[in-house]
Amino acid sequence: MNATSNARETLQKLWQPGCDFLGSDVAILGGAMSWVSERNLVSAISNAGGFGVIACGAMTPERLEEEIVATQALTKRPFGVNLITMHPELERLVDVCLAHGVTHIILAGGVPSSAIIRRVRDGGARAVGFAPALALGKRLVKMGIEALVIEGSEAGGHIGPVSLTVLAQEILPHMRDVPVFVAGGLGRGDAVVSYLEQGASGAQLGTLFAASQESIAHENFKKSFLRANARDALTSVQLDEQFPVIPVRGLANAGTREFLKHQAEAIRAFQSGEKSKEDAQLSIEHFWAGALRRAVVDGDVENGSVMAGQSVGMVKEIRPVADIIKGLVDQAVEAIEKREQRIHVS
Repeated sequence: MNATSNARETLQKLWQPGCDFLGSDVAILGGAMSWVSERNLVSAISNAGGFGVIACGAMTPERLEEEIVATQALTKRPFGVNLITMHPELERLVDVCLAHGVTHIILAGGVPSSAIIRRVRDGGARAVGFAPALALGKRLVKMGIEALVIEGSEAGGHIGPVSLTVLAQEILPHMRDVPVFVAGGLGRGDAVVSYLEQGASGAQLGTLFAASQESIAHENFKKSFLRANARDALTSVQLDEQFPVIPVRGLANAGTREFLKHQAEAIRAFQSGEKSKEDAQLSIEHFWAGALRRAVVDGDVENGSVMAGQSVGMVKEIRPVADIIKGLVDQAVEAIEKREQRIHVS
């Protein structure tokens, strides 16, 4: 067996637990991105050997059902659905997934209840959760979560405060009972290998797939990724701790600058008595309403919300999903080969 074959075998062993859990050829999940992770992208990822995930977001149960059925018409491979735990119709959304044989339900955006986890598992699906800290990861596993995603602050969209580098060191050595998938800022296969060797079972990527050929995102949205560097993907800024802003990472544009002015105006209106604290807070929270759709669907990348992770600087061209996954695997194999060569030489 040659060096490349050995390296491929090593890679397969490293992420086999993730492949077994997902039912995929490679343990690469697509991140759930609202307006982007729909039937076309999800089926493309699954058909290429990865694991696509529908972003339910604010969908109604009826709309989610439509998306699941449409995705199943495009792929016979397993895929998952990402549900936001704060959704007012969460139980109905779970039931829709179960009724259509969705194999994996990812519970995001908060700590799921034991009852919801039970509902998922009793219905025959695998329950996946997000763990921003070791203690919460252990708690979720005790509650019945069967796999975890640990997502670093390098990711796009809504993020936590800790980088993946630190989360991996805190969590991976102590969490061996369930598969753990790493996410946040990942854009190369060699980086994925480094986390697999620390004990991860696979990786979740979003930004690379958002700019793929199969992504339905507007061409303006994709081209903004091609022009961007890592330093352009910034987190939203909070001007006053009295008026909290949920941290979101996206490309800096006219909209992000206008948001700062909007916050300042809302705070001034509160301080002058023109607005109540509640109205000022609502004004700040509502600023970005519809902004992601404006960017992704309408192509307004100046005033919309162009959510992107810091790996955006590694997006150099708009490629088919299959090419992206093959490139990640090839980079991973090459990294293992080089490591073996270094060890052999020494």
